[in-house]
Amino acid sequence: MVVPEPIGVVLIFSCWNLPLAEGGDGGRRGEKRRKEVRKGGRRGKREKRVGQALRPCSPFDCAPSTGLALEPLSGALAAGNAVVLKPSELAPSTAAFLAANLPKYLDAKAVKIVQGGPEVGEGLMEHRWDKVLFTGNARVGRIIMTKAAKHLTPVALELGSKCPCIVDRINSKWECQVAVNRIVGAKWSTCAGQACIAIDYILVEEQFAPILHVSDTNNVLVYVSSLKIELLVSTLERFFTKPEYMARILNEKHFDRLANLLADHRVASSIVHGGGANRKTLTIEPTILLDPPLDSDIMTEEIFGPLLPIITVKKTEDCLAFLKPKPKPLAIYAFTKDEKLKQRIIAETSSGCVTFNDAIVQYGLDTVPFGGIGASGFGQYHGKYTFELFSHRKAVIKRSLWVEFMFRYPPWDEYRMRMLRRAFRFDYVSLVLGLLGLRQHDFKF
Repeated sequence: MVVPEPIGVVLIFSCWNLPLAEGGDGGRRGEKRRKEVRKGGRRGKREKRVGQALRPCSPFDCAPSTGLALEPLSGALAAGNAVVLKPSELAPSTAAFLAANLPKYLDAKAVKIVQGGPEVGEGLMEHRWDKVLFTGNARVGRIIMTKAAKHLTPVALELGSKCPCIVDRINSKWECQVAVNRIVGAKWSTCAGQACIAIDYILVEEQFAPILHVSDTNNVLVYVSSLKIELLVSTLERFFTKPEYMARILNEKHFDRLANLLADHRVASSIVHGGGANRKTLTIEPTILLDPPLDSDIMTEEIFGPLLPIITVKKTEDCLAFLKPKPKPLAIYAFTKDEKLKQRIIAETSSGCVTFNDAIVQYGLDTVPFGGIGASGFGQYHGKYTFELFSHRKAVIKRSLWVEFMFRYPPWDEYRMRMLRRAFRFDYVSLVLGLLGLRQHDFKF
């Protein structure tokens, strides 16, 4: 039998963008959430605005899970462990909220909340832990692994990646609009693309992307392009009618990083929509780019922001060849009704998960594991998988003292060696016959 047992004392580093998933109105719209904006000026003082909506909480955020801080915490506690939770210093209000309220409901001997910046995290990693879960970027993930190696501490990493979205031909006007709705929601509604599972770029046949209008002849739909930039733009304008509906960029550092991605003149020339930015308010327009250079930073680094490149290929099947040499992403999204293409994507690509005809909804499903592979991380959780992540599956074997097989022990004569060979080959018929002093060829079956 297999018995799950606690692994001991675990350390959880949570991220800033989705530490808590709020629910309300049947899970369709979250309550107003706390937001933090950095005021202009060199000092970079933070102004906390409580009770103002950062953005409408999408159905993906209002999932049954409790976010990237409380979900692993609850799973680790359910598995019987003691937990130290280190919230991200980039969301100090959330960290302070957790530190002030969790001790009211949880045993302080079992759960500790530690606040602080990178130096606090590095200090925590100097200690020995029975397991560490880190959610964040690959650079810090490498530091975590390096320090964990000192104590041979097992680590689970949930890292970012460039999650592609394949868009195949869709011959229905309605289905095309639904696909665009889901693409826009998955890219811009979740922290303005500042999420590890957000769509990073789109792959589409080159004949589809530039088409701006649906072609009709005598009121008969002749052809609907799979991805119309005009449709993306009109959907954006319909979803985000006010600037405050779009989340701000986290801080000046990340704003400058995104601005530098667009500073490359080759990238700037590929912008077909948006591109406006305001460093004072930390806002960047939803920006669509058509075929930026593949060797540019925007196509080699995780974007983690409201910039969406569209990469065209000769045929949809060429997307598979495009993805194979790339680092394995956290997710691959594909909008297609072609069952053969679906099977090829599953069989010929490697990623943390594959989602067809939707995006980022896998985060809200506690019945499937969530996690990356390779450069996008390792270790899976959500639902029962969180319990398994923080458990040791201990094998327990029970034997009786009544029966004994002496061929296990020396001296190793010919008979005992023959019996051992039968046992190792799982030849149970010959083994039983040998124990009875019989030979198999004496019987006809």
